[in-house]
Amino acid sequence: MSDSATSPTEVLGRRPVCSTYAEVTEVRSRDPQAIGQALAARRRRPSFVPPDGRLMLVAADHPARGALAAQGRPTAMASRTDLLDRLRTALARPGVDGLLATADIAEDLLLMGALEDKVVVASMNRGGLAGASFELDDRMTGYDVAGVVAARFEAAKMLNRIDLDDPGTVRMLETAGRTISELARAGIVMMLEPFLSRRVDGRVVNDLTPDGVIKSVHVAQGLGATSAYTWLKLPVVAEMERVMDATTLPTLLLGGDPSGHPEETYASWRDALALPAVRGLVIGRTLLYPPGDDVATAVDTAVALVH
Repeated sequence: MSDSATSPTEVLGRRPVCSTYAEVTEVRSRDPQAIGQALAARRRRPSFVPPDGRLMLVAADHPARGALAAQGRPTAMASRTDLLDRLRTALARPGVDGLLATADIAEDLLLMGALEDKVVVASMNRGGLAGASFELDDRMTGYDVAGVVAARFEAAKMLNRIDLDDPGTVRMLETAGRTISELARAGIVMMLEPFLSRRVDGRVVNDLTPDGVIKSVHVAQGLGATSAYTWLKLPVVAEMERVMDATTLPTLLLGGDPSGHPEETYASWRDALALPAVRGLVIGRTLLYPPGDDVATAVDTAVALVH
């Protein structure tokens, strides 16, 4: 993969602001206003959901939480240019609807022309750094409401880890409720990623039992002054039919960092995608760092499951 990868904007006859990563750095250093201008000029889709009602999104907000591992490689995501190459490859594949990312990654891809006619989901709370003593303090250190509105993005995403033994959880819930309400008033989708979480031997562990996921769903979907624009982002766990019976909210499935065989992962996604409330996938490391590093084939396989 290299800077010479074809940009979707070039295919459509529109020249991106930058053609190399060196140019991205140059623009950032000499003309930072170009980012705002590119956001204002970005061609948007007519609606958040495509005509078939299903979404295929690529996630890339892991590094902002210090989570750089993928497929057993502790520093797989350490190279920003390699990650951007992989993202550009994924976003250029037919059927990929858009991106979930923090501002740094989204703006790099914006300048490279990779976000034209794509849905963009802004990642908001990245403060709970992986492995930190404050990992469950999911503060809003990424996009804020004003930033999402100004960027003209279609949606925002928030991680909601609920630890019943941590008094700080209620502050997160209060912030989440307020943010959901403010985004809804602006007509912007909020995608919630809830987990029941707790510390085991000092390490944060998410409850991935069906009952644990169900309880997290009920807490999350009650947040905010309206749920009109609320979506869920949920893991694929056992008894997904019972899990999805807990909500009427449209839901995307997350991929995590599976250690099993890709065929088993794809089969679990296919089964869950058959459920009515499940409207697609939002997958990061599984597709960006697949066995053999064939990003295009991994993405195409996931797209075929969704669309």
